[in-house]
Amino acid sequence: MVDVTSLPRAPDVVLGVINVQGRVIPVVNLRRRFHLPERDTFLTGQLVIAHTARRPVALIVDAASGVLEYSADEAVGARDIVPGIEHVEGVVKLADGLVLIHDLDKFLSLEEETALDRAIDGA
Repeated sequence: MVDVTSLPRAPDVVLGVINVQGRVIPVVNLRRRFHLPERDTFLTGQLVIAHTARRPVALIVDAASGVLEYSADEAVGARDIVPGIEHVEGVVKLADGLVLIHDLDKFLSLEEETALDRAIDGA
């Protein structure tokens, strides 16, 4: 975890921004997006840097334990499991559980993207 600078007028799911190699990257709080109870952030917390079509984002995660590779055949579309589920593109079944695949390009609504752009430009 690194120091996160607050970003006034950013969408509620954006905790703030960080500087990664000279780039300003918004930090997204996944717990807020999925309406889960908040957790305190500690220096031992982890961020995962991911890329959307528009920008890189830093995702606050509870834990990161590795990278999984799977083929498209192994993924089941979310619409086939629970129609209308938001932010989940598909599911991959593992021996010890399920992995939810999120479409980060749909993670922020158009209104949230616009508000984020304004907040970053105004900072």
